[in-house]
Formats: sequence, C-alpha cells, structure tokens
Amino acid sequence: MTHSFKLARRMARHRVPLLAALMLIGACNSADSFDQSPAAETPTGTDTPTGQEQAGLVPTPVSLSGGSTAGIPFGTVDQPIEVFSTYNGALRILSPSYLMSNLAAIKARGGRVMLDLAGAQRYWRDASGHFSMTKWKERVNRYKGMNFSSYINDGTIIGHYLIDEPNDPTNWSGQPVSGATVEAMAQYSKQLWPGMPTVVRAEPGYMAQWSGTYRYLDAAWAQYVSWKGSPSGYLSKNVADAQRKGLALVVGLNITHGNNGSRMTASQIKSWGSTMLGSSYSCAFINWRYGSEVLSGSIRDAMTSVASQARNRSSKSCRSS
Repeated sequence: MTHSFKLARRMARHRVPLLAALMLIGACNSADSFDQSPAAETPTGTDTPTGQEQAGLVPTPVSLSGGSTAGIPFGTVDQPIEVFSTYNGALRILSPSYLMSNLAAIKARGGRVMLDLAGAQRYWRDASGHFSMTKWKERVNRYKGMNFSSYINDGTIIGHYLIDEPNDPTNWSGQPVSGATVEAMAQYSKQLWPGMPTVVRAEPGYMAQWSGTYRYLDAAWAQYVSWKGSPSGYLSKNVADAQRKGLALVVGLNITHGNNGSRMTASQIKSWGSTMLGSSYSCAFINWRYGSEVLSGSIRDAMTSVASQARNRSSKSCRSS
C-alpha cells in the first residue's frame, strides 16, 4: 500500500534465483503481493473458513477487550475471523461461497467488516495493466443476488471497499484511476446495494482533484505513515479535505511499514493512534496489516489502548453526509 513497501518488494525480485524458487513453492498459500487487495482468493486464502464456519455453524463468541459494536470499528486488514473478538473492525475479502457464514461469525463476535468484493487487482486489470471497469464489474457481480442487506442495515458491514490507491500509477501501469472513474464504480455498487457505503483507499486530497461532485462515493481513507509529517497535521489536513469534498473518512496506521519503512513501535502505535482519533469526523480505524504480533506483548497493549479509545467514540456510519 505504500511506495516504499512496493520498492522493497521489487528489490526482492533480484535475490538469489534459488531462494526465489523456494519462495515460489509456498506462494499459492500466501496473501497477494501488492497488486493489491488484502488476501488471496485461493483454496487456502484467508477467506476460507475452517471448523464450524466450514460446516455453516456460528462459533461461540469469545469475550475479550476489543469485541464490541460500540464506538467506531478498530482493527486490521486481513484480520482472521476469530480476532474480531479482540479487535472489532477489519477489511476482508470474503468469497461468495462463505460470505454469509463469515458475516454471521463476525457479527457473533461483535465485529464489523469492510468488504473487498472485487478481490485482487490482478483480476481486473486489462492486458496493458490498466484498470478495467468491465472486469471489475464482473468480479463484483459474483455477489449479485446474494441477500446480505441485514448485515448492511445493522452495521456489521462497514462498507464496500472499491479500489486501493487509484492515485498510484505503479498500480495501473502508469495510468492512475481518476476520481470520475471511482465515482462510476461507486454508482455501480449503489445500483446493487443502495444502502452500503462505498469506500476508496485514497486520501481525500487526491479525490478532491476531480472537479465533479461525489454523489455515490461515500468515504476516502487516510492511513498515517511517519514521512507524511506530524500525525496531528496529517489528520487535520485529511479531515479538512474530506469535509470540503463531502466525503466521510476512514483513518488508520501503517503499523507494518509506517515508521520510515520499518514496523511501528508500541509507543508509536499508542501515541500516533491516539492522535489519529483526535477528530470525531472519522468513521472507522483500520490498520495495515494483521500479524500475530498485534495479539501479544507491548504491541497488543498499544493496540488495545487505541481500540479502547475507538470504542469510546460515538458510533457513526461511513456514509457521506
């Protein structure tokens, strides 16, 4: 999701060929490389449930510190189902086969989820590597006819995540996706699910470059990294940009690579996360990216501290005003 991380991934391609060959063996079981969507849609991807979920049963919720529908949702990208009992928000790919059972399991844990319905971007680029509206619609259409409106109405579904970094030309073979195109994506989503908020992972400042009015796009996304100045200044700018364009705002931290390209420390997560909650304007707090470290030690302590602050906020929808 960040240019520095993409650069690191490109550098990795030039490592010793034998190592690359060994890594390739396990590639089908890993999350997508940054083409980018959160989790791979493979038979072993994170959208495939196990145990009770595979049998269509809802697991018993575990009552931990973060599982609650109060406040605004807080959590991570690619967060496993069971972790919704600890952090109550996430961005997830949930395949059509398991969408309903997964939504039931998330709700049972007091969780809320932003849905990535199109999945990995490699499926909806054209032969030149550019964005293809036709292919994107084909991916989204896999969910047509599925009745999950109750999860939209009760707030279990935060919104429909349309596209990642449309502003980054490296995602789209040198051809960024315009605000007008993102609005057309949002319009198509609203035709299928009128009540589901539509979200783009791009800062509102980029979305504001389009002179038109967003009638179907609901929310932009501001994910803090250290090289974007102070967190307070970054938040203020993005809130102002979102308000000016009539968009709601999702916030978060790049906890994996947001400390000058390295992982954020526990103290940074706690301090910067608290600052990013400094405005009541935000509707969700979703971080890049889930890893086992967010459930242990000082990182867990910092994450649960910020999660507690998010729970104490007034609940609000990611629908635009």
